[in-house]
Parts: sequence; structure tokens; C-alpha cells
Amino acid sequence: MKAMVLNKLCNLNDNHSPIKLQDITEPVPNDNELLIKITRCGVCHTELDEIEGRTPPAFFPVVLGHQVIGRVKETGKNISRFKIDDRVGIGWKYSSCGKCEYCISGNDNLCPDFKATGRDKNGGYEELMTVDENSAFMIPEVFSDSEAAPLLCAGAIGYRSLKLSNLKEGQNLGLTGFGASAHLVLKLVKYKFPDVKIFVFARSETEREFAKQLGAVWSGDTLTKSPEKLNCIIDTTPVWTTVVEALYNLKPGGRLVINAIRKEEIDKNYLANIDYTKHIWMEKEIKSVANVSSSDIEEFLNIAGKIQIKPEYQEYALEDANTAIIELKQRKIRGAKVLVVE
Repeated sequence: MKAMVLNKLCNLNDNHSPIKLQDITEPVPNDNELLIKITRCGVCHTELDEIEGRTPPAFFPVVLGHQVIGRVKETGKNISRFKIDDRVGIGWKYSSCGKCEYCISGNDNLCPDFKATGRDKNGGYEELMTVDENSAFMIPEVFSDSEAAPLLCAGAIGYRSLKLSNLKEGQNLGLTGFGASAHLVLKLVKYKFPDVKIFVFARSETEREFAKQLGAVWSGDTLTKSPEKLNCIIDTTPVWTTVVEALYNLKPGGRLVINAIRKEEIDKNYLANIDYTKHIWMEKEIKSVANVSSSDIEEFLNIAGKIQIKPEYQEYALEDANTAIIELKQRKIRGAKVLVVE
């Protein structure tokens, strides 16, 4: 079967074709697994982190991709939740132990034995994949395959970020960076909290204009001070400059939620600009988002289906996955990027 395969780590500034189209052996499901015929797979910034080694794959060669949509082609003998031809999605969580305090409490994203799709197991940049049925989710009929793919990570992790922000109606929310996840957060907030004012920080003028089209009351560069102080800010960027600037823009008691699996090192020295009085004092908080839980995906899919939160997206052929990856690296973004696998 066809797959886009990563054989080694590399620097994307030097290598614009990090993954190669190869013919690999079809996977075989065990008794507790589904075999999925993939139709779409979203492209996520975390793939850049995997390729460049900030969160390296567990083995090589590996197939990336963790926003997977497909149809059940075959089921193991212990499968009870799904049947042949069901349309399902698989997100960042491939598996967890199911027994630890985190799994039992519904926070399986914090499980010490957490395994990630496309990093610790082969993911969705291929025609077929296997997955435990507990990590697969039914997709609401209202979504096309391409609309559904970004919901599994960009949407779900944005949903978790919003929950962790403690946002209340009538408050001010900041979004730093305006790619796949942030634009879905904005759509969700506009529905759940119609009186919240949303302020967007982005380097790209195109992203800033896009944010205003979707309902942001203000947008500016990442180094710009917001016209009002903000109760909470969700940072979806891969850099550190935005963390420092976000802390300055918070109200007393405000919370910064960092929605990123990893941060890059390129501007880490900017952290030296933190001034305790301006950036940290007055009980400001920083909260990280670690992975995404099963309940986040299930809850967000249900909400998105009911209120029809549909992402903006661009499609690419599976063979053009490198183009999508490099565009992400170069911040050429409007909504989400989705590979057409079928």
C-alpha cells in the first residue's frame, strides 16, 4: 500500500522533502483493533516537531499523521463498538494504559504510558492503519471527511485549551497565532460566549484579516500591545516571544494557556525579557496543554456536530504532503491543511 514515510530526522529549513512515497506492508488488526481504510488526514504542526526531533518518533521508518478519517474495513474478534464501513476518526491519542489514576479520572492524556498516533505508532499518511477501538470515534454525518479531519486535533486540543482557560461570558480572550486550532476556537467561542471579545495576535497580515472576517474585534502583530487587557490568552504558536508578550497583555489574575506539544528553540533567548513586575506579578498564571484526552475528542465532536463548527481547510494529495508541511513551516496558513488519501 502507499504511504508517505519518514526515515530520519532532519531540519526543514534544509530539507523540503522530509517524507518519501513508499510501498509498505498492509497492517493486520489484532483482536481488539480496527483496520481503517483512510480517506483523509489532517496536517499538524506537531508533524514538524516530529520531523525535526523535538518530539521524535519511537522508531524509523514511521508514518506520520494523527487527524485521521476513514472507514472500518475489518474488525478484530473482540470489537463491540464498531462495524464494517462505519466512518471513524483517530486523533493524537493512539493508546494509554487504561489503569492509572489519570486514565481512570478521564485524563488519559496524562497517562505515563501515553502513545501518540503517527509518533509511537504509524499514523494517517497512508492508505490503511490499525487502531484500538477505544481510540476511534464516530464522526457526525454533518461533516465531510475533509471538514472532520482537523476537528480531531486542532479542534479537540483547542477545545481543551478553552476549558483550561476558565473563560467566562463577557470577558476578553486573546488568541496568539491563527492557524487550524485558533480559528476553530474562535468559532466555538462565538457560539458559546457571544459577549466575549476576541483579540487576535498574528505575524501574518493574511491571518489577521482572516481573524477579523471570523469575528475578532481586533487583530495585531504578535509584538503589539492589545488595546485592552485580557482575562485569558491561548497561545498556539511554536515560539517563545509570544509567551512573554502574552503575559504582558494579561489582566491581574489572568491565565495564559500554551496550546503546543513542543516549542522551538529559535527564539528561546526572548524569555530573558521577562520582567517579574510586568509579566508575572499580580497572580498571573501559565497553563500548558498536554496532548488531548479521549473525552476532549468525543465532547468536541458532539458539540461541533450540533452547532456545525466547520473548519476552513486546504486539500493536498497524499503525494504532496511535503508541500503542506513546508507551508506550515513557512507559516503559509489559512485554516487547516488536509491530505486526500483515497
